[in-house]
Amino acid sequence: MIFSSKNKKFKIIAISIVLAITLSACSKKVTKPVEPISSTEFLMGTVCTIKIYDKSSTKVLDSAFKRIREIEDKMSINKEASEVIDINNAAGEKPIKISDGTVEVLKEGLKFAGLTGGKMDITVGPLVKLWGIGTDAARVPSKGEIQEKKALINYKNLILDEKNKTAFLKNKGMIIDLGAIAKGYTADEVSKVLKDNGVEHAIINLGGNVFAMGKNITGTPWKIGIQDPFTQRGDIIGMIQVENKSIVTSGIYERYFEKDGKKYHHILSTSTGYPCDNSIAGVSIVSEKSIDGDALSTSVFSLGLEDGMKFINTMPGVEGIFITKDKQVYTTTGLKDKFKITNAEFTLKN
Repeated sequence: MIFSSKNKKFKIIAISIVLAITLSACSKKVTKPVEPISSTEFLMGTVCTIKIYDKSSTKVLDSAFKRIREIEDKMSINKEASEVIDINNAAGEKPIKISDGTVEVLKEGLKFAGLTGGKMDITVGPLVKLWGIGTDAARVPSKGEIQEKKALINYKNLILDEKNKTAFLKNKGMIIDLGAIAKGYTADEVSKVLKDNGVEHAIINLGGNVFAMGKNITGTPWKIGIQDPFTQRGDIIGMIQVENKSIVTSGIYERYFEKDGKKYHHILSTSTGYPCDNSIAGVSIVSEKSIDGDALSTSVFSLGLEDGMKFINTMPGVEGIFITKDKQVYTTTGLKDKFKITNAEFTLKN
């Protein structure tokens, strides 16, 4: 993920999870579709949209977007200054004092790095910067460059002192990149802001990190469309019904560039130093906390279909939808009756 310092409103565009909200179901309390209050801004390098279906004021939306900007200001590595930039600049030299939020995200990042054996490693920054995927500087690095940057990636060399609220990278040249986890944390924080302001029914969409608060205003589950990983037009392959859940998708369609007829996507393998190359085209994680889904969507993409399915099936309260390059769809056990294919080009295998 590449955070951006831009802060301006955009029209709704196609995003990596397509929201399909059905509000026409029968209800004694609701006789017609409810028009939400909504706002969209470009933050954290993506289009962020919040829709509130309760009676509420725009001040609540303002508070929610203020929280997003606060997190971006602390955790981005693509602004002029941030706490994470300070940690990176002091790599190999000294610990840096950080805020509670940054402590929490680094702690979670280290936890998932340990759980996945480094498949999801928040010190992947040297590789991310080297490839530059999603920027005008995107290129295919030499094998020598890749090996040099790979040597800097090791989450065990990030020392987090929770008591004193400091973080220290042991080796000069190391770079923390929170792109695989920060949006999830942000979605969770935005949901807290909304709840604190009495909101019960809302959709938070941070460029594909979707958090469905409560139920649909009609009292039925939200219906969320899962993005077709082979298009960028907002097409979907199926629908999932959820309430109070996060849905996070990672896929080969999100950011990539082409060189000599080959596509290079942004999900990098910490083992090879190249974009992950396996049978998966897209993966969606359904969880109670968006920070979990964000970290796991990257992790299981790197693990591949079989190992990824096994891994998610060991995680309490977490489910997954895996789409392969041959348009086969696999789901973990808990989604058997909650996910339906709507696109005839895809086949549900389990």
